[in-house]
Amino acid sequence: MEVRTVGIVGAGQMGNGIAHVFALAGYDVLLNDISEDGLKQALVTIGRNLDRQVSRGKVTAELRAEAMARIRTTMKLSEIGPLDLIIEAATERETVKQAIFDDLAPHLKPHTILTSNTSSISITRLASRTDRPEKFMGLHFMNPVPVMQLVELIRGIATDQATWDTMHAVVARLGKTAASAEDFPAFIVNRILIPMINEAVYTLYEGVGNVKSIDQALKLGANHPMGPLELADFIGLDTCLAIMNVLYDGLADSKYRPCPLLTKYVEAGWLGRKTQRGFYDYRGEVPVPTR
Repeated sequence: MEVRTVGIVGAGQMGNGIAHVFALAGYDVLLNDISEDGLKQALVTIGRNLDRQVSRGKVTAELRAEAMARIRTTMKLSEIGPLDLIIEAATERETVKQAIFDDLAPHLKPHTILTSNTSSISITRLASRTDRPEKFMGLHFMNPVPVMQLVELIRGIATDQATWDTMHAVVARLGKTAASAEDFPAFIVNRILIPMINEAVYTLYEGVGNVKSIDQALKLGANHPMGPLELADFIGLDTCLAIMNVLYDGLADSKYRPCPLLTKYVEAGWLGRKTQRGFYDYRGEVPVPTR
Protein backbone atom coordinates (compact mmCIF):
# COMPACT_ATOMS: atom_id res chain seq x y z
CA MET A 1 0.00 0.00 0.00
CA GLU A 2 1.03 3.64 -0.40
CA VAL A 3 1.47 5.70 2.76
CA ARG A 4 0.28 9.31 2.51
CA THR A 5 -0.73 10.27 6.06
CA VAL A 6 1.36 9.64 9.17
CA GLY A 7 0.40 9.91 12.83
CA ILE A 8 3.13 10.23 15.47
CA VAL A 9 2.37 9.57 19.13
CA GLY A 10 4.77 11.51 21.36
CA ALA A 11 6.20 14.96 20.58
CA GLY A 12 9.43 14.65 22.53
CA GLN A 13 12.99 14.48 21.25
CA MET A 14 12.36 11.49 18.99
CA GLY A 15 8.77 12.30 18.01
CA ASN A 16 9.46 15.83 16.80
CA GLY A 17 12.48 14.60 14.85
CA ILE A 18 10.37 11.91 13.16
CA ALA A 19 7.70 14.49 12.31
CA HIS A 20 10.42 16.71 10.82
CA VAL A 21 11.76 14.09 8.40
CA PHE A 22 8.34 12.82 7.33
CA ALA A 23 7.03 16.33 6.60
CA LEU A 24 10.18 17.18 4.68
CA ALA A 25 9.70 14.01 2.59
CA GLY A 26 6.19 15.11 1.58
CA TYR A 27 3.98 13.20 4.04
CA ASP A 28 1.04 14.82 5.84
CA VAL A 29 1.85 14.53 9.55
CA LEU A 30 -0.41 14.63 12.61
CA LEU A 31 1.63 14.90 15.81
CA ASN A 32 0.02 13.83 19.07
CA ASP A 33 1.02 14.38 22.69
CA ILE A 34 -0.67 14.51 26.10
CA SER A 35 0.80 17.99 26.68
CA GLU A 36 -0.23 21.12 24.77
CA ASP A 37 3.03 22.78 25.80
CA GLY A 38 4.89 19.75 24.50
CA LEU A 39 3.24 20.12 21.10
CA LYS A 40 4.01 23.85 20.95
CA GLN A 41 7.63 23.21 21.88
CA ALA A 42 7.87 20.45 19.26
CA LEU A 43 6.84 22.88 16.51
CA VAL A 44 9.40 25.41 17.75
CA THR A 45 12.11 22.74 17.73
CA ILE A 46 11.17 21.51 14.24
CA GLY A 47 11.20 25.07 12.91
CA ARG A 48 14.58 25.76 14.48
CA ASN A 49 16.08 22.55 13.10
CA LEU A 50 14.71 23.30 9.62
CA ASP A 51 16.20 26.81 9.85
CA ARG A 52 19.56 25.21 10.58
CA GLN A 53 19.21 23.04 7.46
CA VAL A 54 18.29 26.10 5.37
CA SER A 55 21.33 28.00 6.65
CA ARG A 56 23.57 25.08 5.65
CA GLY A 57 22.07 24.87 2.17
CA LYS A 58 20.54 21.42 2.71
CA VAL A 59 16.95 22.63 2.45
CA THR A 60 15.44 25.59 0.58
CA ALA A 61 13.28 28.17 2.33
CA GLU A 62 10.37 27.01 0.14
CA LEU A 63 10.76 23.37 1.24
CA ARG A 64 10.98 24.50 4.86
CA ALA A 65 7.68 26.37 4.57
CA GLU A 66 6.01 23.41 2.85
CA ALA A 67 7.24 20.99 5.53
CA MET A 68 5.95 23.15 8.39
CA ALA A 69 2.57 23.46 6.64
CA ARG A 70 2.27 19.65 6.49
CA ILE A 71 2.49 19.24 10.28
CA ARG A 72 -0.66 19.47 12.39
CA THR A 73 -0.96 18.73 16.11
CA THR A 74 -3.62 17.16 18.31
CA MET A 75 -4.08 16.05 21.90
CA LYS A 76 -6.79 13.57 20.83
CA LEU A 77 -5.34 10.13 20.18
CA SER A 78 -8.53 9.15 18.33
CA GLU A 79 -7.67 11.60 15.52
CA ILE A 80 -4.47 9.66 14.82
CA GLY A 81 -6.30 6.34 14.34
CA PRO A 82 -7.62 6.63 10.75
CA LEU A 83 -4.25 7.53 9.20
CA ASP A 84 -2.21 5.24 6.92
CA LEU A 85 0.78 4.84 9.26
CA ILE A 86 1.10 5.33 13.01
CA ILE A 87 4.47 5.64 14.73
CA GLU A 88 4.50 5.31 18.51
CA ALA A 89 7.37 7.37 19.95
CA ALA A 90 6.38 7.56 23.61
CA THR A 91 8.57 6.91 26.64
CA GLU A 92 10.49 3.60 26.72
CA ARG A 93 8.10 1.78 29.05
CA GLU A 94 6.17 -1.21 27.77
CA THR A 95 3.05 -0.51 29.82
CA VAL A 96 2.82 3.00 28.35
CA LYS A 97 3.21 1.72 24.80
CA GLN A 98 0.63 -1.04 25.32
CA ALA A 99 -1.87 1.49 26.68
CA ILE A 100 -1.40 3.69 23.61
CA PHE A 101 -2.07 0.81 21.20
CA ASP A 102 -5.06 -0.28 23.29
CA ASP A 103 -6.54 3.23 23.12
CA LEU A 104 -5.90 3.48 19.37
CA ALA A 105 -7.60 0.15 18.55
CA PRO A 106 -11.24 1.37 18.14
CA HIS A 107 -10.19 4.17 15.79
CA LEU A 108 -7.97 2.31 13.30
CA LYS A 109 -8.79 1.77 9.63
CA PRO A 110 -8.36 -1.78 8.27
CA HIS A 111 -5.29 -0.76 6.24
CA THR A 112 -3.52 1.20 9.02
CA ILE A 113 0.04 0.07 9.75
CA LEU A 114 1.22 0.29 13.37
CA THR A 115 4.88 0.80 14.26
CA SER A 116 6.89 1.48 17.39
CA ASN A 117 10.07 3.53 17.69
CA THR A 118 11.08 1.40 20.68
CA SER A 119 14.81 0.99 21.08
CA SER A 120 14.66 -2.37 22.85
CA ILE A 121 11.19 -3.78 23.62
CA SER A 122 9.87 -6.91 21.88
CA ILE A 123 7.97 -6.04 18.70
CA THR A 124 6.27 -9.44 18.71
CA ARG A 125 4.96 -8.87 22.25
CA LEU A 126 3.70 -5.34 21.48
CA ALA A 127 2.06 -6.59 18.27
CA SER A 128 0.31 -9.47 20.04
CA ARG A 129 -1.79 -6.98 22.03
CA THR A 130 -3.24 -5.44 18.85
CA ASP A 131 -5.83 -6.63 16.33
CA ARG A 132 -3.25 -6.55 13.50
CA PRO A 133 0.07 -8.21 14.41
CA GLU A 134 0.67 -8.81 10.69
CA LYS A 135 0.62 -5.01 10.15
CA PHE A 136 2.90 -4.19 13.09
CA MET A 137 6.65 -3.47 12.92
CA GLY A 138 9.52 -1.84 14.73
CA LEU A 139 10.65 1.42 13.14
CA HIS A 140 13.63 2.53 15.21
CA PHE A 141 15.11 5.92 14.31
CA MET A 142 18.46 7.08 15.61
CA ASN A 143 18.87 10.33 17.57
CA PRO A 144 18.99 13.11 16.36
CA VAL A 145 16.52 11.94 13.71
CA PRO A 146 17.08 14.69 11.09
CA VAL A 147 20.83 14.00 11.10
CA MET A 148 21.25 10.24 11.54
CA GLN A 149 20.95 8.15 8.39
CA LEU A 150 20.02 4.75 9.83
CA VAL A 151 16.59 3.31 10.60
CA GLU A 152 16.31 -0.17 12.09
CA LEU A 153 13.39 -2.14 10.63
CA ILE A 154 12.31 -4.90 13.02
CA ARG A 155 9.91 -7.58 11.87
CA GLY A 156 7.78 -9.27 14.54
CA ILE A 157 7.06 -12.98 14.23
CA ALA A 158 3.68 -12.20 12.59
CA THR A 159 4.67 -9.24 10.37
CA ASP A 160 3.66 -9.91 6.76
CA GLN A 161 5.76 -9.23 3.66
CA ALA A 162 3.50 -6.46 2.36
CA THR A 163 3.97 -4.45 5.56
CA TRP A 164 7.71 -5.01 5.44
CA ASP A 165 7.92 -3.90 1.81
CA THR A 166 5.81 -0.82 2.49
CA MET A 167 7.96 0.31 5.40
CA HIS A 168 11.17 -0.36 3.51
CA ALA A 169 9.87 1.95 0.76
CA VAL A 170 8.90 4.60 3.34
CA VAL A 171 12.43 4.63 4.80
CA ALA A 172 13.88 5.00 1.29
CA ARG A 173 11.57 7.96 0.58
CA LEU A 174 12.85 9.61 3.77
CA GLY A 175 16.34 9.44 2.25
CA LYS A 176 17.55 7.12 5.00
CA THR A 177 19.08 3.64 5.02
CA ALA A 178 17.18 0.67 6.47
CA ALA A 179 18.98 -2.00 8.50
CA SER A 180 17.04 -5.22 8.97
CA ALA A 181 17.12 -6.43 12.58
CA GLU A 182 15.61 -9.53 14.13
CA ASP A 183 13.27 -9.15 17.09
CA PHE A 184 15.67 -9.84 19.95
CA PRO A 185 16.29 -7.53 22.93
CA ALA A 186 17.70 -4.11 21.88
CA PHE A 187 18.00 -5.19 18.21
CA ILE A 188 21.38 -4.29 16.60
CA VAL A 189 22.56 -0.79 17.48
CA ASN A 190 21.61 -0.73 21.16
CA ARG A 191 22.60 -4.38 21.69
CA ILE A 192 26.16 -3.21 20.95
CA LEU A 193 26.12 0.47 21.98
CA ILE A 194 24.40 0.45 25.40
CA PRO A 195 26.53 -2.35 26.94
CA MET A 196 29.59 -0.33 25.84
CA ILE A 197 28.18 2.69 27.71
CA ASN A 198 27.39 0.47 30.72
CA GLU A 199 30.99 -0.79 30.69
CA ALA A 200 32.23 2.81 30.63
CA VAL A 201 30.10 3.49 33.72
CA TYR A 202 31.63 0.41 35.40
CA THR A 203 35.07 1.80 34.51
CA LEU A 204 34.08 5.01 36.30
CA TYR A 205 32.44 3.12 39.20
CA GLU A 206 35.57 1.02 39.79
CA GLY A 207 37.87 4.06 39.67
CA VAL A 208 39.80 2.99 36.58
CA GLY A 209 39.33 6.50 35.22
CA ASN A 210 37.34 9.65 35.82
CA VAL A 211 34.65 11.06 33.50
CA LYS A 212 37.08 13.22 31.56
CA SER A 213 39.74 10.55 31.09
CA ILE A 214 37.25 7.86 30.03
CA ASP A 215 35.62 10.07 27.40
CA GLN A 216 38.96 11.41 26.20
CA ALA A 217 40.39 7.89 25.93
CA LEU A 218 37.56 6.66 23.68
CA LYS A 219 37.52 9.81 21.54
CA LEU A 220 41.26 9.84 20.93
CA GLY A 221 42.04 6.14 21.35
CA ALA A 222 39.11 4.64 19.43
CA ASN A 223 38.27 7.64 17.22
CA HIS A 224 34.74 7.95 18.63
CA PRO A 225 33.15 11.34 17.85
CA MET A 226 31.71 11.49 21.38
CA GLY A 227 32.88 9.83 24.59
CA PRO A 228 30.61 7.09 26.04
CA LEU A 229 29.63 9.06 29.15
CA GLU A 230 28.94 12.19 27.14
CA LEU A 231 26.87 10.05 24.78
CA ALA A 232 24.98 8.52 27.71
CA ASP A 233 24.02 12.03 28.86
CA PHE A 234 22.85 12.82 25.34
CA ILE A 235 20.71 9.66 25.10
CA GLY A 236 19.37 9.99 28.65
CA LEU A 237 20.60 7.86 31.55
CA ASP A 238 17.07 6.62 32.24
CA THR A 239 16.86 5.33 28.66
CA CYS A 240 20.28 3.66 28.94
CA LEU A 241 19.22 1.96 32.18
CA ALA A 242 15.89 0.85 30.69
CA ILE A 243 17.65 -0.77 27.73
CA MET A 244 20.20 -2.50 29.98
CA ASN A 245 17.33 -3.90 32.05
CA VAL A 246 15.62 -5.19 28.88
CA LEU A 247 18.87 -6.90 27.87
CA TYR A 248 19.46 -8.32 31.36
CA ASP A 249 15.89 -9.60 31.72
CA GLY A 250 15.53 -10.79 28.13
CA LEU A 251 18.87 -12.59 27.71
CA ALA A 252 19.51 -13.66 31.34
CA ASP A 253 23.25 -13.08 30.94
CA SER A 254 25.22 -11.46 33.78
CA LYS A 255 27.30 -9.43 31.30
CA TYR A 256 24.23 -7.22 30.83
CA ARG A 257 23.87 -6.36 34.53
CA PRO A 258 23.32 -2.58 34.81
CA CYS A 259 26.09 -0.79 36.68
CA PRO A 260 24.94 0.26 40.19
CA LEU A 261 26.34 3.75 39.55
CA LEU A 262 24.08 4.14 36.50
CA THR A 263 21.11 3.14 38.66
CA LYS A 264 22.19 5.65 41.33
CA TYR A 265 22.35 8.54 38.86
CA VAL A 266 18.85 7.70 37.60
CA GLU A 267 17.55 7.47 41.18
CA ALA A 268 18.98 10.95 41.80
CA GLY A 269 17.15 12.30 38.76
CA TRP A 270 20.47 13.11 37.08
CA LEU A 271 19.42 11.87 33.66
CA GLY A 272 21.84 13.82 31.47
CA ARG A 273 21.31 16.83 29.25
CA LYS A 274 17.53 16.85 29.60
CA THR A 275 17.79 17.45 33.36
CA GLN A 276 20.98 19.56 33.15
CA ARG A 277 22.95 17.01 35.19
CA GLY A 278 24.28 13.56 34.49
CA PHE A 279 27.90 12.51 34.15
CA TYR A 280 28.39 16.18 33.33
CA ASP A 281 26.81 19.27 34.89
CA TYR A 282 25.34 21.42 32.10
CA ARG A 283 24.11 24.35 34.22
CA GLY A 284 27.10 26.56 33.41
CA GLU A 285 28.55 27.80 30.14
CA VAL A 286 30.81 24.72 29.83
CA PRO A 287 29.84 21.13 30.85
CA VAL A 288 31.71 20.08 34.02
CA PRO A 289 32.31 16.39 34.93
CA THR A 290 30.44 15.31 38.05
CA ARG A 291 33.08 12.69 38.90
